[in-house]
Amino acid sequence: MPAAVAAPNALAVQAGLDVTAAGGGAVDAAVAAMAVAMSTEPGVVSPLGGAFVTVWPADDDPVVVDGNVEMPGRGLPRERFGQGLREITTTYGGGLTLFAGPGSVATPGGFAGLGLAHERWGRLPWHDVLAPAVASARAGFPLGAAAASYLALTGDTLFAWDPATAALLLRDGVALSPGAAIADPALADSLQHLADAGWRDLYDGDLARAVATDLQDRGGLLTLTDLQAYEARVRPALRLDAGPWSLATNAPPSIGGPVLTVMLTELARTGFSLDEVIRIQRLVLGHRLRVHDRSTDLERDGYALLEQVQRHGLESLPTSGSTAHVSVVDDTGTACSVTASAGYGSGLTVAGTGLMANNCLGEPELNRLGLHALAPGTRLASNMAPSAGRGADGEVLAIGTPGADRITTALLQVLGRHCFAGEDLEDAIAAPRLHLTFDTTPERMGDDATATVQVEDDPQILAAVRRSGLPAVSQGHRSMYFGGVAAAHRRADGSLHAAADLRRESATGVG
Repeated sequence: MPAAVAAPNALAVQAGLDVTAAGGGAVDAAVAAMAVAMSTEPGVVSPLGGAFVTVWPADDDPVVVDGNVEMPGRGLPRERFGQGLREITTTYGGGLTLFAGPGSVATPGGFAGLGLAHERWGRLPWHDVLAPAVASARAGFPLGAAAASYLALTGDTLFAWDPATAALLLRDGVALSPGAAIADPALADSLQHLADAGWRDLYDGDLARAVATDLQDRGGLLTLTDLQAYEARVRPALRLDAGPWSLATNAPPSIGGPVLTVMLTELARTGFSLDEVIRIQRLVLGHRLRVHDRSTDLERDGYALLEQVQRHGLESLPTSGSTAHVSVVDDTGTACSVTASAGYGSGLTVAGTGLMANNCLGEPELNRLGLHALAPGTRLASNMAPSAGRGADGEVLAIGTPGADRITTALLQVLGRHCFAGEDLEDAIAAPRLHLTFDTTPERMGDDATATVQVEDDPQILAAVRRSGLPAVSQGHRSMYFGGVAAAHRRADGSLHAAADLRRESATGVG
């Protein structure tokens, strides 16, 4: 079945194309490509992370499969919480302090999300869909530029303390360079086991026991009970009708979906301009910091944000990691968009498995309430917003990006340019970007007087920032800080094409 695929690297794209050539559809291709990305983007994403899968079938309404991470620790005494953490300071993104180690590992849901999506919409056997990931890990792969860039900033701290991780990613204590060959036979064996036994083995089988035992032995919170209790969830996608486009994205309790929807709604009303992008980010992101990042009920507060803006407009709002993405559209018009994250990485590789664990409990932007503050079983906050769209003329789009809290602002600018301003998709993705940041100290959380505009060097952006009166901080010419948008597209004439972001050297293919 012909399809367009955009993914983090060429191996992932080829996996998607091979699966569709064998009779698979968009969901098969997206799952295969993401499984390869999880195996070949070390430090960026992992099978032990979280994921969201947005599926818009050609003949049905769009839905989201929620495979996000959860707070672990079921059955553990309270004194175990707050332990097993390593404070890490890196220069990534201009300077970042995070927590790694076994105590930073959340209950992973990404493979459950991929598995459930495949069960619902896949056409090929699970074993066949996972085969390219097994082959890539076993035969070896070249380290990509995005992973190498991240490892160069974090290798000597975040990924050096665990001997198994360091042996894979470092040579004589130095991070590997782009293009360095990596083979991971232990990971290949684990993936082969999941291909044979099914994805549920990671939650209630031999691999589940291996993961839980190693984490407990090292002082982590993740238990076998946490894995056995985990369930991926299917919910209706969040819909937005704006101009000639109908867009679908991640629904609450995700933070990313509601924030993106509110920003796009306002941008559709005003029309695209850099001045509006700054104004909208200033209002919505400030509200997000004050309310959503400190919320104890993300679903309630997500829908409250949508209702408030729908009734009273954007001005009614009070003012004062690492990820990977795959997009696929097949020739039937089915779109599948998958975003996955392992946080910034815990640095820990589960003994004997090749599985690198997430550090989602140690991501500062997802844990404003404090470390280990949530009850076991609670879904963590997420910026991920895999999206799909249909145009009035028959266009179909699957789109998303990595980039932590820059996910929503990158998509705002790309979708605004393409869907509302009519720019070519490649031009919209290549255009320079901006992102507002705020003081996150408790007494000034979300105060828009503290806003700073992170920018890529561009005269038009700098002029808009000057008009806003806000200070600007340059992130250079084209920076992976601003994400790595990947889009698959069926044009109105039925032709397929894919576009990807050079900021992370993503790959595309049509076949």
